[in-house]
Amino acid sequence: MPFNFQTIQTKELSLEIKKKITQTKSRPILKSTGKHWFVLYCKPNSEKKTAERLNAMGIKCYCPTQVQMRQWSDRKKKVQVPVLPSMVLVYVAEINRQRVFETPTAVRYLYWLKKPATVTEQEIKQLQSALRSNYKAIEIEKIHSKTSKVKLKGLGTEPQNGHLKYSSKTHDYIELEQLGVVVKVKR
Repeated sequence: MPFNFQTIQTKELSLEIKKKITQTKSRPILKSTGKHWFVLYCKPNSEKKTAERLNAMGIKCYCPTQVQMRQWSDRKKKVQVPVLPSMVLVYVAEINRQRVFETPTAVRYLYWLKKPATVTEQEIKQLQSALRSNYKAIEIEKIHSKTSKVKLKGLGTEPQNGHLKYSSKTHDYIELEQLGVVVKVKR
């Protein structure tokens, strides 16, 4: 029987391929099937319409709004304005995430570190309770009389410590230490 070098090579090659296949770990197709709150970008000024369409499709969503007074040249009117511009919070399972794009006003999901950004149920409840609370009931309490340290209460969360940066006739500008932002508070 003649020696066939080519068959030996193909046998060795197939053995190497089988070895590599068995060494690699199998990855699950779906990471999780549980539902999460995702942040969905939508077209500008279509947040409420997107939420209505998603609810009609049977997808649970939340579009936080607040009432603002808007003034035109001939009248003033109270208008429901979205708190998160061009965003709607969607409660959907990982495998059904693409269903929201059946709505023509949905654009894309918000990503954080190359993964879709999720919002916890607790954060949703805090947002809802903050929107139900009375914003005009914000209290500013001086901690030290000689410094500009203040404590801000009534934001819908725990009291926040901050520094009084600037004061005008109608507003106080307070830098919140934990958040690293400046809040403008009407007197």
